[in-house]
Amino acid sequence: MDYIKIVLTSLLSVAALFIIAKIMGHKQMSQLDFFDYIAGITIGSIAAELATELESPVKPLIAMVVYGVITVILTTVTSKLPKMRKIINGTPTIIMNNGKIYRKNMKKAKIDLSEFMVMCRQEGCFNLSDIQTAIFEYNGRLTILPKSTKRPINPEDMNLVPKTQHIGTEVIMDGRILHGNLKRLGLDISWLNKELKCLGYKNAKDVFLGIYNDNNLTVF
Repeated sequence: MDYIKIVLTSLLSVAALFIIAKIMGHKQMSQLDFFDYIAGITIGSIAAELATELESPVKPLIAMVVYGVITVILTTVTSKLPKMRKIINGTPTIIMNNGKIYRKNMKKAKIDLSEFMVMCRQEGCFNLSDIQTAIFEYNGRLTILPKSTKRPINPEDMNLVPKTQHIGTEVIMDGRILHGNLKRLGLDISWLNKELKCLGYKNAKDVFLGIYNDNNLTVF
C-alpha cells in the first residue's frame, strides 16, 4: 500500500512541479537571477519531499505553490519597477574598461582574476588586450565588447547589402510529410515529389529531414 502511495505522491509532485514551472516561465540556468536560482532549488527540494510524504502531502504542495506565487509576484514587480529590479536582481558591474581592470568591482562581484580569465575564454576572448569593456551581468554572465580593431568585420563595414535570409521550414521529418507546413508555404505534394525526384529520391520515406528555404528544398 505504501508503494502505491509513493507512486501517487510522486506523480502529484511531478504534476505540481510542471504546472508551477510553466507559470514561472522558461529560463536557462545561465539566465536565472539570484532569487530565481534560490526559488528553483527550494521548489525542487520541496517537490522531492512531496514525492515521499505519505502522511500529509498537502503541506509540501502548499509550500511549492507559495514559492511559485512569490516568484511570479516578484517577477511582475521587477518588470514594472526598475528600482525594485536593482534591489532584487542587482546591477551589472564593469570589470574592465579601456585596458584597466577594476579590482574593487571584481571584489564587489565576488570573482577573482582566475575566474575572470576563464569567463573571458568562454566568451572567445583569449587576449585581454583585445577587450574594450567587460561587464559582469547580474545573472552571472560576462559580457565583452571587443576593441573596434578586433571585432569581426561585417557587411556594413564594406558597404555591402547582403540578401535577406529567412528561417527554413521543415516539410519532411523522419520520412513523414508535414502537410500543414506545405500548405502554409503555398506548396503541394506534387511539387514536393517533383523536387525529390530531381534530388534522386523516390519518395519522402527515403528522406530523414527536408527543409524548404528561399525557394530551395534541402534534404538530409
